[in-house]
Amino acid sequence: MDNLNYIFELQYAIDTFYFLICGALVWWMAAGFAMLEAGLVRSKNTTEILTKNVALFAIACTMYLICGYQFMYDGGYFLSGVTTVAGMDDAAVAAVLASSHESGFGDMGEYAGASDFFFQVVFVATSMSIVSGAVAERMKLFAFLAFAVVMTGFIYPIEGGWTWGGKSVFGLYELSFSDYAGSGIVHLAGAAAALAGVLLLGARKGKYGPNGEVRAIPGANLPLAALGTFILWMGWFGFNGGSTLKLGGIAVANEVANVFLNTNAAAAGGAIAALIVAKILFKKADLTMILNGALAGLVAITAEPADPTPLLSTLIGAAGGALVVFSIITLDKLKIDDPVGAISVHGVVGIWGIFAVLLSDADATFMGQLVGTLTIFVWVFVSSLIVWSIIKAVMGIRVTEEEEYAGTDVTDCGLEAYPEFGVSNK
Repeated sequence: MDNLNYIFELQYAIDTFYFLICGALVWWMAAGFAMLEAGLVRSKNTTEILTKNVALFAIACTMYLICGYQFMYDGGYFLSGVTTVAGMDDAAVAAVLASSHESGFGDMGEYAGASDFFFQVVFVATSMSIVSGAVAERMKLFAFLAFAVVMTGFIYPIEGGWTWGGKSVFGLYELSFSDYAGSGIVHLAGAAAALAGVLLLGARKGKYGPNGEVRAIPGANLPLAALGTFILWMGWFGFNGGSTLKLGGIAVANEVANVFLNTNAAAAGGAIAALIVAKILFKKADLTMILNGALAGLVAITAEPADPTPLLSTLIGAAGGALVVFSIITLDKLKIDDPVGAISVHGVVGIWGIFAVLLSDADATFMGQLVGTLTIFVWVFVSSLIVWSIIKAVMGIRVTEEEEYAGTDVTDCGLEAYPEFGVSNK
């Protein structure tokens, strides 16, 4: 029995450590979002977008700690089931757990409860980060942060409780809705919240001409945008890989390896497809489209990164990479101004990722995926629209025309990101 207890303790420790490392990789994605967005906005709005990304992460961590985790899991923990060593009776398991360190969140049979909270909270911050880029360059800083409080403390956790939290609504579990790491639960949710804000906010001044023509507003620092994309690509291995929820065991270790392989393959496929489509449409290799193509491939595979073959994963990612180019063009024609393409990458391609599950998961159903998609989008979009509307009525959500011209760095933060290059409104 001592050997069995040792094996159990070792697996518990390994799974907990793996969970924490994957959570840290997802945490690192915050830097990726910050760099990507800082690179794709104008220089006069760089400090403000960085402030948003740091502040939203802090707010997400605090609100999820205060109430979000409770809304999502009723104070419990998301587990696929407690794994024990073969032959270990209940008394032995209890003895092992009793001898382990008690944390503020309690301990569970597969990994420490605090590691589960840490992994979940960085997902919440990821979803909120999607909103930041879409409303960039014209939203009031504190209006955005007020929304972040509600999104991370209530809107996202309630939706997460209906899906990952086991609180089945609209027959999601009976319909076999499947979203492995969150193409819908995380990414579509963030995009839906962003869309609601953008519709109320309106486009940046000068983005669209009087006859409906689209005017490009180039980002200030493409090297930063490329760096941010690589950071996100790296962090996604934790995002998808950690969603196996453990590492111990040959079967699970093989699954983790497949997840890493397929995640990388989909990102590569997305980047290549976006490059080809951009070359055909624009006669140029548009770097911003390539970057969004890689991210689209990652979003597309997130709903099911374990089951597809590497080739199928590449094709799923490629479809996402091509789709995102057409989506960005279409949203511009509709005068929906999204400076970083977040709604297209995380929303439109997030929906594709949910339905791409049907290509490899025999247990998933079309009706389940459809109902799951509608549940996530309708709840997040409608609730976000209500919250944005209240914030707009109380304090306003858009900076003045003068402030927008001067740049939010000066008006909101009192600092310029690149002061040595001249005045902020150039």
